[in-house]
Amino acid sequence: MSLIPDDKKELLKNDFKIQLIDPVKIVMFTQEVECRFCSDTRKLVQDLAPLSEKISVEVYDFVADAAKAKEMGIDKIPALAIIGKKDYGVRIYGIPYGYELQTLIEAIINVSKGPGHTDLSDKTKAVLNDVKTPVNIKVFVTLTCPHCPAAAAVAHKLAIECDLIKADVIESSEFPDLALKYNIIGVPKIIINEKIEFVGAFSEDLFAEHVLLGAF
Repeated sequence: MSLIPDDKKELLKNDFKIQLIDPVKIVMFTQEVECRFCSDTRKLVQDLAPLSEKISVEVYDFVADAAKAKEMGIDKIPALAIIGKKDYGVRIYGIPYGYELQTLIEAIINVSKGPGHTDLSDKTKAVLNDVKTPVNIKVFVTLTCPHCPAAAAVAHKLAIECDLIKADVIESSEFPDLALKYNIIGVPKIIINEKIEFVGAFSEDLFAEHVLLGAF
């Protein structure tokens, strides 16, 4: 049984036809005995791929393909890496369902468009020019949070526009150890380089300013 309703599939087909530019590869990590949400995450992305000739899916075993996981910086599952002309550091951990399906869709579209073609403002892009050291953004979300996809999308677009930025969107209920470590009480909660944190869907330019602070 498909996790995506047929009417939603038709809408996505049209969106992808209009908005996708370059091919996108979804790289998924699961394991032989699939974790609670691994199977559904795999089925979800495998349901998405046929909706556009520009989308492909590769599935790896987190244990058997440990070298591949290490190469891509994958340290937990289920994991999705959205790859365009190159790897922009766009990651999703946990099943992207509920409100988070939109996060996956936007990640696919924005990675397909690539740098210079996201809808980030010129002001935000100018801020990114000042980022000189690596930045990791963690965006903790839940599947029932209507504000989370906006924060996740900004983080992913920042990563696409700046080679030094990597953005991980993490479904907090699937990784309770991380939720505890980072004291996730409200979402979206954003952690930048383990030292800057805030809660809520900030405007993109303010988000970028926090990224710049985290880079120092």
